[in-house]
Amino acid sequence: MQNTIHLAGISGSLRKESFNTALLKSCLQFLPEGVTLEILSIDLPLYNGDFDLPIVNDRPAQVTAFREALAKADGLVIASPEYNYSIPGGLKNAIDWASRGADSPLLKKPVALMGATPGMWGTVRMQAAFLPVFQSLDMKQVVKQEIMIAQASSKFNEAGELIDEPAKNFVKQKLENLKELILQLRK
Repeated sequence: MQNTIHLAGISGSLRKESFNTALLKSCLQFLPEGVTLEILSIDLPLYNGDFDLPIVNDRPAQVTAFREALAKADGLVIASPEYNYSIPGGLKNAIDWASRGADSPLLKKPVALMGATPGMWGTVRMQAAFLPVFQSLDMKQVVKQEIMIAQASSKFNEAGELIDEPAKNFVKQKLENLKELILQLRK
């Protein structure tokens, strides 16, 4: 049995000063013992099925690297904003590239979803929009603790560090629950 748990993390925002990238980076300091986290980029070309056919298998190099990094991970952490009441386009594009084929690195993958927003709704609709995606890929979602950080500008300092104690505790608990789920699935 493996001792170390390796997680892949993706931010649903491409913004340089993104609260969600800051939230994902904060996970690095709250990882349970024996857990590592590698943050991946979703700066990928638009999905095009012409380059994703089993016969052709001519995926762009950065897509292949993204899929390989996901395949090596025992679980996935997604921190994302909400755009137009749903999943941001760049993140959905990355999921589309990773979800295709019988060799999809997302199939049955344990996942923890969280989000931060300057607004009042805390990414609740983005998180709800992910439910059919997770279901179609038979991903194992860690539901508790729910992390929907509203009014994010008051929860992070100017250096992008999470300073809200309740949010910190929720992140710690969510990562611990993801670790426990992965260990259960290994048995």
